[in-house]
Formats: sequence, C-alpha cells, structure tokens
Amino acid sequence: MKSKLVDLETAASLIPSGSSLTIGGSIIRRSPVALIRELIRQEKSGFTVLAYPAGFTTDLLAGAGAVDRVEAVYEGLFQFGFSYNFRRGVESGAIDMRDFDEVSMAARFRAAAAGLPFMPTDAMLGTGMAAYNPEQVKEITCPFTGRRLHAVEPAASDFTLLHGYIADEYGNVQFPVSRDADDLDPVMAKAANRLIVTVEKIVPHREILKNPNLTYIPHTWVEAVVEVPFGAHPLSCDGYYDEDEEHMEAYQELMKEERFAEYAEKYITGPANHAEYLSAALTPARVFDLSVR
Repeated sequence: MKSKLVDLETAASLIPSGSSLTIGGSIIRRSPVALIRELIRQEKSGFTVLAYPAGFTTDLLAGAGAVDRVEAVYEGLFQFGFSYNFRRGVESGAIDMRDFDEVSMAARFRAAAAGLPFMPTDAMLGTGMAAYNPEQVKEITCPFTGRRLHAVEPAASDFTLLHGYIADEYGNVQFPVSRDADDLDPVMAKAANRLIVTVEKIVPHREILKNPNLTYIPHTWVEAVVEVPFGAHPLSCDGYYDEDEEHMEAYQELMKEERFAEYAEKYITGPANHAEYLSAALTPARVFDLSVR
C-alpha cells in the first residue's frame, strides 16, 4: 500500500477553483471545516456544492463568495438558525440553489456510488420539486409495473471531502463503535471521483488491523488523508467533542450584520494554518469543556 498522508495545505492545493464538491457530515456535525477554511485561505472559488443536509461549511464558502451553486436537501445551522451568508447569496442571485427532498438526494448519491446513469424514485411525485430541477429529474414509466416515477441524475462531483475519526497513513478510515449516525458519508465516499479525508488522528496500520470491521472507507478509494485534530470545530465530531455553542452563537451575531470579513480575519485568513486557528479559537479550558468524556 502507498502512503497517502499529506498536510492540510497540500490537500487543499489538489482542489482547483471551479470544482464541484460533495461535502460530508451533517449540518453541524463532522463536516471538514478545517479543509474548507484552507480552501478559502488559498483563495479558491467558483465551487458547486453537493450535500445531503448542508450547513456551516457551505455558509463559510458563501461568506467568502466562493460558491456558485448548491444542490442539497437543507441549508442552515440547526439550533443556531439561518445560514445568513447562504441566504443572502441566493436572494441576490449569486448562488443558484437546487432543492431536493432527502430520499431523492440520497438516491442521487447512491446512483453515483453504483456507477449508474440514474436512480428511480417516487418521492417527488405530488410535489412541484421536479419542475424546478429539470436538469436532474426526468419523469419515466416503470417497464415492469407501468408506475410513474422520476429518474434522478447521479450526484457525481469532482471531489468528495469528508471529516472522519481515525485512519492509517494509507487512507483506511475507521469509525468508533460508539457514535451518532453515519449519515451518507460512506456512500458519498464511494461516489467520489477523487476523495480527500481529514481525520482526528492518524494511527499505525496495526491498529486498523485489530478491528477491520470498523473500516468504512478503504484505502483504495482515498487520494489523500490528513491528520487534523479538531478538524470539524466549531462543529461536533461524534465521540470526540461537542459543537462549540459559544463560537457558533458569536458567528451568527456577526453574520446577521454581514461582518464575515471580520470573522474571516480572526479565524480564516488571519491564521496562517490550522494550528494558528486553534490558538485563536480554543483555550485549554475550552478544549476540556468541549471534549466528550
């Protein structure tokens, strides 16, 4: 096996402006926030974002003016409220938003993972959603039953970006036994044209071999793996740390007033790297408060 271990800066440099990005995690859980910050730091832009429930990472990209289109089932910050940057982008016409129900978006990712040209679904029947997505949704008739269905286009993107738990240097990524839902990360990983994974910790390969059944992303799918402790902060990472409510509430107050540049200077473009971000965002006491014990 070949080592795929790189640093955060190198991983972000692999992603050119204008790429389509599938971003894993769920709203305020286990999303690759450190990698998105590094993309903004490197002044990458023009992205199309595909997500299941999108959230904080998409709002960061919207604040930086780095996203042109979003295809997802939801965009918001859960208990923290609206995604103000994203909302302003859609209202101004700067962001093209394509809205899907959960079943249909999951079907799109599964079609991409299986290498199929489409996936059938009946979830949008009786709604107006298909009419607003004519490029990705076509009405068909089942050849076996004659039922009316929709065929949805695969959610294939240039890159899938995930944040996980532990991995070895070869890119074998494992989840812990005790965790929250895995959402669609394994499906998104399989659907990737190119897959980059950040994890909380890189462990020796022998540790992976002790529990091979916990490996949900094998090394053969991965192009690059990065060790990024607190890589989802200020979001949560199951079993490691909870979301940073203090940080998120402060973020929202700034975003309401369209003060993204001020936030970015302190936490994104000001810090030279992830280590400097952690110094700015987390005191030792805050690390202790957020850590799952």
